[in-house]
Parts: sequence; C-alpha cells; structure tokens
Amino acid sequence: MPDQISEEVIEEVRKTNDIVDVIGEYIQLKKQGRNYFGLCPFHGEKTPSFSVTQEKQIFHCFGCGKGGNVLTFIMEMEQYTFYEALRLLADKSGVDLPDMNHKQQSSVSQENQSILSASEWVTKLYHHLLRYTKDGKEGYQYLKDRGITDETIDIFQMGFAPNVKDFTAEFLQKKGFHQQILVKAGLLSLNEDNSITDRFRGRVVFPIRNHLGKTIAFGGRTISDQEPKYLNSPESDLFQKGKILYNFDLSKRYIRKQSEAVLFEGYMDVITAYQAGVKNAVATLGTSLTEAQARLLRRYVDTVIICYDADEAGTEAAYKAAVLLQKAGSHVKIANMQDDRDPDDFIREFGAEAFQDQVIKSSLPFTSFYMKYLKKDYNLSLEGDRIQYIEKLLEYLATIESPVEREYYLKEIGDSYNVSMDSLKQEILTNREKMGLSKDKINKNSYTNKTSEHGYTKKLLPAFHNAERQLLAYMLQDVSITDKVQEEIGASFNIEEHKVIATHLYAFYEEHQQADVSMFVEMLTDDRLKRLVTDIAMMPLHDNISNDEINDYIRNIRAENSNMRDIQSLKEEQKLAEQQNDPIKAAKIAMQIIEHQRQWKSIN
Repeated sequence: MPDQISEEVIEEVRKTNDIVDVIGEYIQLKKQGRNYFGLCPFHGEKTPSFSVTQEKQIFHCFGCGKGGNVLTFIMEMEQYTFYEALRLLADKSGVDLPDMNHKQQSSVSQENQSILSASEWVTKLYHHLLRYTKDGKEGYQYLKDRGITDETIDIFQMGFAPNVKDFTAEFLQKKGFHQQILVKAGLLSLNEDNSITDRFRGRVVFPIRNHLGKTIAFGGRTISDQEPKYLNSPESDLFQKGKILYNFDLSKRYIRKQSEAVLFEGYMDVITAYQAGVKNAVATLGTSLTEAQARLLRRYVDTVIICYDADEAGTEAAYKAAVLLQKAGSHVKIANMQDDRDPDDFIREFGAEAFQDQVIKSSLPFTSFYMKYLKKDYNLSLEGDRIQYIEKLLEYLATIESPVEREYYLKEIGDSYNVSMDSLKQEILTNREKMGLSKDKINKNSYTNKTSEHGYTKKLLPAFHNAERQLLAYMLQDVSITDKVQEEIGASFNIEEHKVIATHLYAFYEEHQQADVSMFVEMLTDDRLKRLVTDIAMMPLHDNISNDEINDYIRNIRAENSNMRDIQSLKEEQKLAEQQNDPIKAAKIAMQIIEHQRQWKSIN
C-alpha cells in the first residue's frame, strides 16, 4: 500500500464507491436474496457464478475463485496498479488524492501512454477543425447534409482531417511526439519512399474509444472518391477491433437501464440511431461480430437486437451474428428493417419516431427471422423443397426448450403448409430424442438456488475443516466471536491458511475494533488469501448463532489438534525405532498410526 496515501483516504475512496454500482458498470447483476449474481468477467461461463455482497462490500466467483473488494475488482478488470484503481474510483466519487509519480504507478507502457496522449490531442484537433474552422468546412457540411446535428457531433467528438499531407504530423511533432510512435499508432502512414503522410487526410474522422472513454483509435470516412470508403487505425496493443464495440462507453448505461442492446454494422448507423433516441446502440468495427464481442454484450444484457442492412449481405451477417450471440447465451431479436434499406437511410427518410416504432420495437424473435431466412435455400413452389424446408425448420424447433414456443411455431407451419399438428409433434419428439432432449427441461431461473451450486455443499471436507471455515466466517462478521476464539484457541487452527487468516484478523481487530470484510481484504497482500477470505465470507450463516454452536466448532478444532499431536507423537516413536534398527517395533507403531487414523475418520 503506497506510503504517500493515508489509510483514511483509501477507506474514503472505497466507502464512497459502492461495489454493486461499480461492478454493475461491467456486468449485469441480478439480486437474489442478500447478494447479487452475474456472469463472471474473468472467465467464460453461461450460468452466473459471480457473487457480490453489498452488505460486506466484496465479490467472489465460485467458478474461477477470484475475489476481493471494489479496488481488487478494478485492478483485476482493468489490469491496473493499486494507484490507478484508486485514482479511477476517486475520480468517480470526487475524492482528492495526493499527487504521485504517475509513470512509476502506471500499468500502461510509456509508449502506449504516448499513443493515448497523441490520440487525445488529435481528437481535439480534428473536432475543433470540423466545428470552428474553414479547414473543416467540407467535413462539417457532409455531416449536416446527412442530418447530423451540432450536439451529436460534439457528443461523438467527430472531426475532420484536412487533405494536407503533413498537417497532423507537424502538429504532433510540435507537441513533442516522435514520428515512429505516431506511425505505430496509425495516426501517420509511412510511404515506400520513407516519407510520412497523415493517414486520415481528407476524411471525416470518428474517434474510437474504449469502455472507459479513452480514444484508442480512429475511423475515417471519405467524402470524395478516395478508396477505401472507410479506413480504421491498424490494430495495436490498445486497439483490437474484435474485442471492442463502437460507442460502448456512451451506450452501456442505457444498455443496463433498458436491458437491451441494439447492434449495428457501422459508425453512421450508431450515430444517427443515437440521435434518433436509440441510445443503447453499439456497432462492430468493420468486421463480423466476434465471440469476444458476443460475450461482452452477454455480460451486460440478456437481449440483443440486431439492426443490420436489409439487403442479402446484411441478412446473412445478421444470421451469423445471431448464432454467435445465442451461443453466448443471449436472447436475440432481429430489427424489422425492410425493402433493402439500411438504418441510416430509414431514419433520414421516415424520422426517429418511425424508426423506433416500426423497426426497433417491432423486432422479430429469432425463430420468426430464421423461418424467413431459411426460405432462400429452397424453391417452395416445389413439393420436395417444401418438405426439406419444413424438416430443416423442425430440426431447429426441436432445440427450443419451451413447449409453448415450439407449439406456437408448429401451428404456424401447420397452417401455412397444411401439415397436421400430430405429425409435426411426432417429428419434433423424434428429433429431440436424437439430440438427447426427449424430456422437456424446466428452464430454471439461472439466478436462483445458487447456494447449492456455488461450492458450499459440493466441498466434501473433513468435519474439522468445515468447522474452521464456519468459525472464520463468523469471526469475519463479529468482533466478540473473534475475541472468544482468540482466547480459547488463538491461532491453533489445523489448516495453515486458516492460521494465517486468524492471525491477520486478530491484528486487524486490535487496530480497528469493528468488522469490515472489505477493509480486511484490502489489508491482505497475498492474492490467494484474499480469494480464500472472500470465499469464506460468502458462506451462508445464521443471523444469531449461539455460544453452544461456537463452542462445538472450537471443540471440533481442538479434537483434531489433539489427534494430530497423537499421530505426530507416534510418528516420532516410529522414527526412533527405525534409528535403533528395530523394524518390528517400527512396524507395530505404523499399524497403530493406521488404526488411529481409521478410528478418527470413522467418528468424523
């Protein structure tokens, strides 16, 4: 813990940043009982095993084992140093931190810090040129012609790069940035003759920000006959286009609020949709949706609406994106975009209200979309193709767990193609049996019954081990219980990690005199211990535990201690017999040890 920052300031930062609010900015949390659950951001999963307790201000994943308090979470999530995490949270809550040497405290390399700084300067430069100078007039006019308001231009910090070969290069050199870094960042281009030119010259520029709102790359759109039409920064340590989504930093609070995300294909679709009131809008960055992007969306929402162009290419891309999103566990809808239109054109032609009502709110369930999508592969005027089409549909419908949903679409197929419900249901049953899904599963709420799933009943531990865990759990929330345990057994726990935790806890209560798991976790320097403490702290406990129960735990621990001492004494006798070359005595003692362990196991 840095010497320059007092413990009081660190505690102020921690206490003014509620862990549920902070973690809720990274994943979708749903309350169950006293705790909140969501999909762990540290490992891939479809069933939530990540738990956050507001009462104790800690988190723990029962899947991968990570745990800690709000500072630990930010350090793990952002790969930040302690100071960077503290700074981020202090800025959120308005707590003043003492000045420190940022370079020594930064997890970002000096080169990447330079790239981030240069990108910030370029964002401001291009935006200023677009909004306020003659140099940006043609870019500004292009956006106005497309119906983009000044307010939207400012929100997205859109800019314009003048069609001058070294305008940006000269500007950044005057700011002290080296050309080599700027070429690596993709702000400048290195030509075959080793000359340097501005990469985005003559283009409207869209800053690409990470989830924290920092510009990490740019997209440029030509307003003339330049090729290519769209141009992105090259990939780098900071910018990996398959892992981020355009506008995610601005949209994530609306995504959480509306429990839906709307996925577009490009910058302009997002910008016009955002301006039209669809503020939960994100887009891929010139590539198809990736598994990483699908998982990112799933962490935030259950439902994703895909709003791609309605032409053949857009429909094909929407299907592929839907498959990936479903694989990640999302509920998918397809926006009702028709007549080969794209979202930007629709909004400009029919307006914001029509777009929201007729396109977004009228989105099709994936099954309805799939039934239409599949038709392209068949000539339904031919009987053979109709049968194949129906069989293909039934294969998909067999995977749907809801009997009601299955029957709804079976009725639609039966009415459309004059097929009896009995034969359709029989085909579904046959398909489900082939898939091992013959019995309808109950689609249980994945956020319930977490206690049995999250490790408490799974761990078949010896009685003394469970007693130590239970006792530590009560000690973490009650000073008086800790005082009693310290007086009765001190640090004489049988599990080494438990001894260390108890010792730290005694010291913590001597200084602070009150239970605070989050603060205690912050005091620990061993990550393994932090995870163990958060795991133990998440155990379900009785609100009012009796002295008799505490005494039972203590007796169990003492008994194991006594047993271990007896076995240790026998082992020492065995070793002495071996040193005295008395193998018969050593063998007898070995049998005593085995019998002692057997008897102890039988009563525990």
